[in-house]
Amino acid sequence: MNEYRYGGHTVSRLTVHLVWVTKYRYKVLEGDIKKRCRELLIQICDAEDVCILSGVVSTDHVHMHIEYPPSVKISDLVKRLKGRSSRLLQREYPMLEKRYWGKHLWAIGYGAWSTGNITEEIVEEYLKRHKSSSNDKGDFKLD
Repeated sequence: MNEYRYGGHTVSRLTVHLVWVTKYRYKVLEGDIKKRCRELLIQICDAEDVCILSGVVSTDHVHMHIEYPPSVKISDLVKRLKGRSSRLLQREYPMLEKRYWGKHLWAIGYGAWSTGNITEEIVEEYLKRHKSSSNDKGDFKLD
């Protein structure tokens, strides 16, 4: 994969680590269900122009490290990942539909952590160098 994503007027590399869990932390993602869950998440990401850098489907939660386009909102992407996978897994595996009679395979919420290729310290050092080479008072700091 190319390290950067190029658009008409943009260059980006947006990456995030996502985690979400099954409702009640039931360990239902095993065997064929685990395999199918993985396939569905890959299909959904392909359809959304999202690149999976790495990921793990555990027995009661999912970890995904992804790269995504600037037009995608993480909250919308997670909504689609959880919603479509839940609906299809419950349709294909009746035992899930019985266990989750409210039609919700995944617990409410998720975790998301940005994972850029530079640290905050590098950005601060970069800005300090620009600040010292600039003669104007164009610097600012948000309080």
